[in-house]
This record gives sequence, structure tokens and C-alpha cells, in this order.
Amino acid sequence: MKIICNKNNLTKGVSMVAKAVPSKTTMPILECILIDATNDVIRLTANDMELGIRTDVQGEIIDRGMIAIDAKIFSEIVRKLPNNEVTIETNENLQVTITCEKAKFDLSGKPGEEFSYLPVIEEEDSIEISQFTLKEIIRQTIFSISDTEMNKLMTGELFEIKNNVLRVISLDGHRISIRKVALKDEVSDKKLIVPGKTLIEISKILSGEVESMVHISYTNNHIVFEFGNTVVVSRLIEGEYFKVDQMLSNDYETKLRINKREFLDCIDRATLFVKEGDKKPIIINIGDEVMELRIKSQIGSMNEEIFINKEGKDLLIGFNPKFLIDALRVIDQDEVTLYLMNAKAPCFIKDDEESYIYLILPVNFNSAL
Repeated sequence: MKIICNKNNLTKGVSMVAKAVPSKTTMPILECILIDATNDVIRLTANDMELGIRTDVQGEIIDRGMIAIDAKIFSEIVRKLPNNEVTIETNENLQVTITCEKAKFDLSGKPGEEFSYLPVIEEEDSIEISQFTLKEIIRQTIFSISDTEMNKLMTGELFEIKNNVLRVISLDGHRISIRKVALKDEVSDKKLIVPGKTLIEISKILSGEVESMVHISYTNNHIVFEFGNTVVVSRLIEGEYFKVDQMLSNDYETKLRINKREFLDCIDRATLFVKEGDKKPIIINIGDEVMELRIKSQIGSMNEEIFINKEGKDLLIGFNPKFLIDALRVIDQDEVTLYLMNAKAPCFIKDDEESYIYLILPVNFNSAL
């Protein structure tokens, strides 16, 4: 095999597929990136058997062939090459030579035939949304997946397609995040649990352009994201997702509208007195026109007042400040609306159309008073 491609194009392709290289594996071949130039395109692939990424790189194929190269060393070599044309050549002994200007690297490769190709998915149905929309949906929900494997379902997000609306849901036992977006084309109802890892890596790859579309197809076991010259294939998480609708309620006794930036900045200031790992609640005292926020720790204390527009009862309630910050940071509106029932019931942050809903459980704050 002998190929020539631009260093920047190669770097972009290698860094993209490297996201699917496993950090630990009992199969050394999976620690490699496959370069496949057997057809008319230079194709890079990585696959950890749960997540696979394939992308095409522009370049010239002098001699066809394929080789698997250790992903870590290959990525480092490519990243540090001069900004010029890169030649990758192999011989019959699986020796790989990478040259760029006066730099030359020789390393051992592995047979491409041993590499685990991405599974061929016979799509049962599909949807299309813009790269911008998908990137935003992930950004606005991914923070509330669980970061432990105690409950596998919580490490993924539910993609629920119903009545031509895509609803994406994540939860970790303390909060729920929901984003809803209408689909252009008619599609059958479906529920899929997509691993959080997959969505995080896709979000890093997506350009976020409004005009560029992502084709999402799926079966009962896999989901495929196709955009540009890139294909991402992921296994789905098996199981039945939590009955989130039973946790949602439109009942409230206190409703308040508040400037999002003021609210967020105030909570942010309050956390200056909270060490990482501490679980100090922020206590919110809701009055007629003013909401007081206060926090107390071994370092010191802080209290601040914000003007609000309130309907209903006064309320004293406590929250984990991080959960409020995470939700407020991803809301793009200038003003947010909070719905509360009592000091032990969840707080809902949502817009009138319910295109987003954030449920946050309160915390016991008696010891913090």
C-alpha cells in the first residue's frame, strides 16, 4: 500500500476515529487504527466493539492495500509531522514507513484482515436532524447521566420517537433532563437507549452547522450516525428505561420567573464557599418580589437577594447548587420559569412549550441553617 495525503486532513481523520480506540482491551488489534485503501477512497476505522467510527480522508492512492497501525503511536506521529504532504507506505512484511518532508518513521503494522470491521446494519427506520440540533440536544442533557456503572441504564440517554417528535431524556437519580424536538418526516414510534459515551464522542466530532444534516438509523441493537464522510456505529443499552412521565407533574404552588444570568451568577458566587466534594446545599427563600439565596460552610457564608416575579406561596427550599448550575448553563433563554410544590417535592425548570424540562430534587437543609 502507498498513499499520500495532506497532514491536516490526516490529523483530523485520525483524531476523529481515535475516539473509538479502547483504553484497555484483551484484543491487541483493537488498539489499532485501520487504514483501508483497497478501493477508491482512503478510509480510517477504529472499533472497540461497543463504539465504532469510520471516516474518509482525501488523498491519493498510489498502491492499494490496507494496514492496521497502533493508534497511540500513529496519532502522535501524525500530530507532530510538518504541515505538508504525508506518504504512508507498507511492504509485504507489514512494515510501515511514514514520511513528511525530511521526517521519516518506520514501525510495524498488523494485517488489516484481522481488524474488526464495523457491523453492517440493516436499518429498520431512520430520522434526520441538523448537526446543530443534535449537538445542542446532547449539550443540554448529557450532564445528568450517571457517571457510575451501578445502573447501566442511567449511563445512557433515552431517544424516544413518538408522534413525529424526538424526546431525549437523561437522569441520574437526583435530576432529570428532557429535550424535545419536532421531526420533519413521518417516522414510526421507537425507544432507544444510547450510551452516554457514544453521544459525548459524537458531540466532539459534529461541526454544529445548521445546514449539515445527521442521518440517524437504528435497529433493536445498534444506532448509526452518518454525517459528512463519517459513520459512527454504537451498540444500544438493553433494557426498559425508567417511566419518566410518572415523575413529571404540572401541579405547583409556587411559580417564579427570574433572570437566568442573575440567578446563575448568584449561585456561582455562592459556591466559592463550597470545597469540591462537599455537599453544602444552597438555601433559597422565596418571598413576594425577592428571592434570597444563602450558603454556609466552614470557609464562610454568603447571602444575596434577587428580584423575581412570583405567583403563589412563599417557600424555603434547599438544592445541590451544582445541579442548578448545570441546568441553567445550558438554557439559552434570558428568563427562566421555576415551578415548585413544597420543600420536599421536585423543582421543575421548563419553558411554556416544554421543549426543555429540568427536574431537580431538593435536599434536606436543616443542618445547614
